[in-house]
Amino acid sequence: MDIPKIFKAYDIRGTVPEQLNEALAFAIGRAFVTFLKCKEVVVGRDVRDTSEAMFAALARGITEQGADVLDIGLSDTPMLYFAAHDKPAAIMITASHNPPEYNGFKMCRENAIPISGDTGIKDMERIVASGAFDPPAAQKGAIKKLDIKNAFIGYQQKTASFGGRKKIRVVIDTANGAGSLTYPDIFKDLDCDMIPLFMEPDGTFPNHEANPLLEENLVDLKRQVLKTGSALGAAIDGDADRCMFVDEMGNTLRADVIGTIIALEILKHNPGATFLYDLRSTRAFPLDVEAAGGKAVQCRVGHAFIKNQMREHNAVFACELSGHFYFRDHFFTESSAMALIRIMNLMHETGKPLSVLTAPAQRLAHSGEINFKVQDKDAVLARLEQKFGAAGKVSHMDGLSVEFDDWWFNVRASNTEPFLRLNLEASAPEITEKHKNELVAVIEQG
Repeated sequence: MDIPKIFKAYDIRGTVPEQLNEALAFAIGRAFVTFLKCKEVVVGRDVRDTSEAMFAALARGITEQGADVLDIGLSDTPMLYFAAHDKPAAIMITASHNPPEYNGFKMCRENAIPISGDTGIKDMERIVASGAFDPPAAQKGAIKKLDIKNAFIGYQQKTASFGGRKKIRVVIDTANGAGSLTYPDIFKDLDCDMIPLFMEPDGTFPNHEANPLLEENLVDLKRQVLKTGSALGAAIDGDADRCMFVDEMGNTLRADVIGTIIALEILKHNPGATFLYDLRSTRAFPLDVEAAGGKAVQCRVGHAFIKNQMREHNAVFACELSGHFYFRDHFFTESSAMALIRIMNLMHETGKPLSVLTAPAQRLAHSGEINFKVQDKDAVLARLEQKFGAAGKVSHMDGLSVEFDDWWFNVRASNTEPFLRLNLEASAPEITEKHKNELVAVIEQG
């Protein structure tokens, strides 16, 4: 079979029906069971208009190979992980934060362990392309309903310890995505004042794109936070495995800043615990975690790498600059709701506004992520290493990182888009700006 380039580093994703159609979904279901030899597959799906058709085709492929489909119905990705933590395999039908014309599949093996390009996605691509499926099973599998939502809601709610004094007012924007299926139920019984924004499920995402990393998608959230005098706002992505925050003054907070204060909140209850931060994140994270008696370990970018490294270190928490927050208590997977609840716990416990709580983690001057579209990524990385490598400590954990006494930078190729991504941080804004200009000049030279 001639197939488009939809088999990615972390998932399978493409436009429907131009790149991904029901015939391919059927073949992917067959390839998944052929590769894993599993007898059961938990399957969930987001609210996109094409998700029901994708489910029907995928389920036919899975059952064709003799495996049962455990259908959890409409769900968000954290709910899929919750359902899958004690099962042999799982697939979430979603295209995450992409526009409505996209759909795709996030895949897990046993215990919600992610399948990446290196650990199975490319193998499945070869199976689909060559037609090397195992023969259809003599006894087809069945589709069985698995009602997991109430258990999932209760599990998220157990994280909460806020309440009893003035209620925290929070605006939550689920962007009409899959978070609209779960957030109302998670927060309705908690002692807070939740103001819903775009919380009606609609796979066309009529109000704004379900990508909270883009500032234009936070405009309505910020306006509502200020209008209602709320203590914070949370923007949830299309499948609810990422979230971004704004404080009471409507300022966007980077995910590594939020991750730093979540880590410190968890550390108080887990002395000496290990925490992971991705190599683009503020160095306030390791400094503050270690000053408080914890252990901070740097990790690569990408959920598959982070989840594996969390298991290796038995880390209790990890954060990623892209808004993913991972919890050991959530089976080493993401939960945007748990991240929000942890922040509200800390606000309740301290009585301090979010702007005050996050100020220490913003004491260093971080550039934020800067993207460059370049023709030859390897040549750019080589130029940067030649110019800056001799004077600093070089790492190739993910792209090129160089650490100096008062600043650092990382440049890495995106796994999902045709970009080089630059992040740098220094002890003062003028130092960050100076070195940013130097790096940009090298990256953009002919």
